[in-house]
Amino acid sequence: MRLFSLSTALVSIALAALVALGPVAGRAEDKPLSDQQQEAVKKIVHDYLVEHPEAIIEAVGAYREKQRMAAQDAAKKALISHREELNNDPNSQVFGNPKGDVTVVEFFDYHCPYCKAMVDTLQGIVNADGNVRLVMKELPILGADSVFAARAAIAARNQNLYADFHKALMHLKAPLNEDSVMQTAASVGLDVKRLKKDMDDSKVLAVINANVELARTLEIDGTPGWVIGDQSSSGAMSAEAFRQLIDTARKAKS
Repeated sequence: MRLFSLSTALVSIALAALVALGPVAGRAEDKPLSDQQQEAVKKIVHDYLVEHPEAIIEAVGAYREKQRMAAQDAAKKALISHREELNNDPNSQVFGNPKGDVTVVEFFDYHCPYCKAMVDTLQGIVNADGNVRLVMKELPILGADSVFAARAAIAARNQNLYADFHKALMHLKAPLNEDSVMQTAASVGLDVKRLKKDMDDSKVLAVINANVELARTLEIDGTPGWVIGDQSSSGAMSAEAFRQLIDTARKAKS
């Protein structure tokens, strides 16, 4: 059976209600509906929906689509208003080509298995393309160990070893905890004593808090979270899907 359109369903209900209520309905100067009239309207609507339950399905679908479009529009506006913070935050490490024509922003967690699973694929795409800026934003949302690792990584920039430390943490096979993070730090040549001191700098936590707030504003609710051009998303994706997003962003600028 062909589904009734939502507009047709609503018009039918409204017309039926007007007929049932008689000529007094619809005039601004009339008194509010009596209890009897209200019950009549309720019965008409009830009977219609019993007879045509597909109208409910359509209404829910239309509502969800309206919500999705509104969220998409809000996200795009947020991306535009926070473009500078996303692309050019001096507190975020940049990989790839610093002068690339497409900027990819990744919100990640060192405890996230999906982030770890994508690290080599992502780096391969960035290297092969040669014209992509990859901006890294720590988003430790998976517990205290995630926060500890993020603080250590941010502090490692003071010793110019962020890239090596980041790569090592992403490939860490042992459980992520304070001991394994510090052992990894030592393995890439970081001065662990200095690192611990730098981790306590209030600026480190401020960077994390800013990343969390930015992700919340952009409605990025998981890791990895991505911003590529005018598109944002969360979750792992295939190499082909990633390349397509980069190509789309590049074409949009031309």
